[in-house]
Formats: sequence, C-alpha cells, structure tokens
Amino acid sequence: MVEAAAAATDMPPTARGEEREKTFVEEMRAVAMRMHTKDQAREGEKEPDEVSVNLAREPTVEGYVQFLVDSKLVFQTLEAIVDRAVVPWYADFRNTGLERSEALKKDLKWFSEQGHTIPEPSAPGIAYASYLEELSEKDTQAFICHFYNVYFAQSAGGRMIGTKIAEKILNNKELEFYKWEGTLSQLLQDVRTKLNQVASSWSREEKNHCLAETEKSFTYSMDRLRQVFT
Repeated sequence: MVEAAAAATDMPPTARGEEREKTFVEEMRAVAMRMHTKDQAREGEKEPDEVSVNLAREPTVEGYVQFLVDSKLVFQTLEAIVDRAVVPWYADFRNTGLERSEALKKDLKWFSEQGHTIPEPSAPGIAYASYLEELSEKDTQAFICHFYNVYFAQSAGGRMIGTKIAEKILNNKELEFYKWEGTLSQLLQDVRTKLNQVASSWSREEKNHCLAETEKSFTYSMDRLRQVFT
C-alpha cells in the first residue's frame, strides 16, 4: 500500500471543453502523483530514489504483519483525532465509511489464528501517529494533507499493492483492509466534497502550506511500507 499517495481513483470530473479552476482536492492529488513512481501509480511522475520502495522485491509475511500493525495504529490515531475534534470541523470527518482500524483488527486476528506472532507497533508507526497527533492540534492545514493522503492512497495504490502481496504470500486471500461497506467511489466523493468545503475558507498561502506537507506524508508512508519488503 502506498498510504501517503493520493488515490488513483481520485479522478477529476470529466472536462466539458472549457477551462475551469481545479478543486483543492484535485490540487492535492496532482502534487501526490509527483511523489509516485510509475510502479506505484499509473500516473506517477517520480524517478525511483532512496525514498522509494522497490515493489519488485519479495515481501515477507512477518514484514507484512508489522506493516498492518503500524497501519492500524495510524488509522486508529486518525479516527481518534476526528472523534475528539479539538478543531470543531474535524467532526465532519467522523464515520465517513473509509475508516480502517476495525478491518485491520479482523485481519490481525486472522494472522494470529494462522499461527503468526502479532508484534507491537514499531518505530515507523509510532513516529507517524505521534506526528499526526501533534499536527492535529497545531497545524490543521498540514494535518488535512495527511488525512487526505492516508485515506485516498489506501483506496487505490494500497489496494493494488495489497493484491500483489496477496498473490505472492497469501494465496490470493483478500484482507478486510481492502474491503469497504457501501460503494467506495461514493464514499470517496463524499469526503472530497467535505475537504473542498473546508479548504474553501483557506487563503492561497494556507492551501500552499497544506500541499507542501505532501512529501513528508509520502516519506512516513514509505517508511512503513518498506518493512514489507525487508
């Protein structure tokens, strides 16, 4: 999964021939695509470097379980932040249908039943969760960048990578992590609408500040994903 990536399913509306201003979610997606290599997203623009994860390497079950544990911590943290709603409009992002912590809980239970040891969260997950908590209280624009990238990446690049991993080490088992209740495209569109509404009150400087956080979001996500292929 490429969590920090903006989802490939997050496509802009069909053009009608005339020029129009991009929505802010479209801006976030465009910046995120510049963080991706071609093997991470069809529209990726980045050349592989030391930050990128080589998806051609063989995954390990132990590494994948650690990645899922750390991902559960990250998603739990995001869910707790919007539930707590220190910033009142965070409450708008409760119960979107994109939440993943309960699905990951089921998947980790399945791995345990198969005889695999479920580890404690590791440094990449703990560091990211701590950073999200800090941002949520001190820098709402930067926090929203991470919120967008984590959830939308999971719905696209995350699913693609999850499928590849399942083919190699799980006999094609589809984990709950990659299933959603309801129509995923509609769930995503509902969140896009809310994100655009929030950003509509931001200045251009605040929007640019949000966009500038994308690289850090991508780096945190790559740190977690790298565990699968080590």
